[in-house]
Amino acid sequence: MTEDARFEDGGERPLNLGALDAEDLQVISALVQDAVLPVTEIRWQAAQRRLGLLVNRVRWEDVDAAKRSGRPVERVQSVLVVDNVLGVSSQGVDRSDKNTVLQILAVSWEAGDDADGFVVLTLAGDGALRAEVEALEVGLRDVTRPYVAPSRKLPDHDA
Repeated sequence: MTEDARFEDGGERPLNLGALDAEDLQVISALVQDAVLPVTEIRWQAAQRRLGLLVNRVRWEDVDAAKRSGRPVERVQSVLVVDNVLGVSSQGVDRSDKNTVLQILAVSWEAGDDADGFVVLTLAGDGALRAEVEALEVGLRDVTRPYVAPSRKLPDHDA
């Protein structure tokens, strides 16, 4: 008998996830919610048809365990990669200001006519990145050890 994976199954191991459909992408979206990144950590590699972002994400999969044990909230650097990219557009993102820090609110899928469509990264402050893709393929991989979030708190959406 097989069971679905649970957040607890990940433990302290780094995440390495892929999304090939809209349902999978919802999992990645939940894990990168409130991730922050400097605008300088976005790379569009046209020749490789790849959009990559180095993000500092909340370790949502560890939040309940941290609360129970009294540990502070942790973040981890992760690479969010969108493959099969035909083009990238943005709204409300000033790439010329190298000090700009972006916050990801959600990652969503807008299906096209066939396997094509758009991967949309909704950002705080009415910003967005939109990658036109030939087919949905998104990856999320932790690349550092977790670290204590500088604020030591979860993001507050009521403020």
